[in-house]
Amino acid sequence: MHTTVIRANAPWWRLNLPEVWEYRDLLRMLTLRDLTSIYKQTVLGPVWFFIQPLFTSVVFAVVFGKVAGIATDGTPKLVFYMCGTVLWNYCAGCLTQSGTTLAANLNLLTKVYFPRLVMPLTAVLANLAHALLNLAMFLGFYLYFLLFRETPMAPRAALWAFPLLLLQCAALGLAVGLWVSSMTVKYRDLRFALPFLTQLWMYATPIVWPASLVKQPLLKSCLWLNPMAFVVECARWMFTGAGEVTWRAGAISVSVTLLLLVSGLFVFNRVQRTFVDTI
Repeated sequence: MHTTVIRANAPWWRLNLPEVWEYRDLLRMLTLRDLTSIYKQTVLGPVWFFIQPLFTSVVFAVVFGKVAGIATDGTPKLVFYMCGTVLWNYCAGCLTQSGTTLAANLNLLTKVYFPRLVMPLTAVLANLAHALLNLAMFLGFYLYFLLFRETPMAPRAALWAFPLLLLQCAALGLAVGLWVSSMTVKYRDLRFALPFLTQLWMYATPIVWPASLVKQPLLKSCLWLNPMAFVVECARWMFTGAGEVTWRAGAISVSVTLLLLVSGLFVFNRVQRTFVDTI
C-alpha cells in the first residue's frame, strides 16, 4: 500500500521530483486528454498538425525568400524554413501551454492534491506528439529534395544526435514556461504580453534568416545567448551541412537552458505552494 505524506511547511528549495514519477498514470491521462480535446469538433482534426507548419513555411519562403531575398545558405527554401519552424513550434508550444498551466487549471488544482509539476510536463508530452508529426512531414520534403533534386545538401554524421535537440527544445520551453507560469499567478498582464514576446523571440532566432548573416563578433556572441539560435542552426547543419556550428555556441546554449530550467523549477516550486491564496 502506497502512502503519500503532504507537508504544508516543506521548504521551497526541496524538489520532490520522484513524486512526479509516482503520478505517471495521471500524467499519461492528462496528456491523452489534451491530445484528444485540442482539435475536438473540428472538420480537419489532426490534419491541422500538418497544415500549420506547412503554410507557415510556404509564407516564409514567399515573403522572406522571394520578396525580401534573404539567403538560405544554398539550402532549398522550403527545407530551410520548415526545419526551423518544426523545432520552434515545439519549444513555443511547450512554453505557451505550460506558461498558463496554473491559471488555466485552477478548478482542478484546488480540489485534489497531486504534484503541480505534472501540469507543465503534460504540455511538454502533448506538444511532443505534435512535433513528431511535424517532423515526419519535414522529413518527407527533405528526402524529396535530397533524393530527387540537385541540391548542395549533405547530411552530417551527427544527425543521430538530433533527438538531443528535441530534448533541449522541451527543456527550454518547459523552463521558460515555469517562469511565466510562476509570474502569471501574481502578474496577470503577462498573459497578454506572452504572445507578443514569443513572436519577438522567434524573429530573434535564425528561423527566417541564417546565422551567417551576423558578422560582428559581439552580436554573434549575443546571438548564441539565445539557446534556440544554436538549436535551429545545429539542426540545419545536421540535415543539410550548411550552417555555423561551434562547440562554444553549443556550450553557451546548453548552459543557458540548464540555468533557466533549474531556476524555473525552484521558482515554480516556491509559487505552487501558495498560489491558491494568491490567484
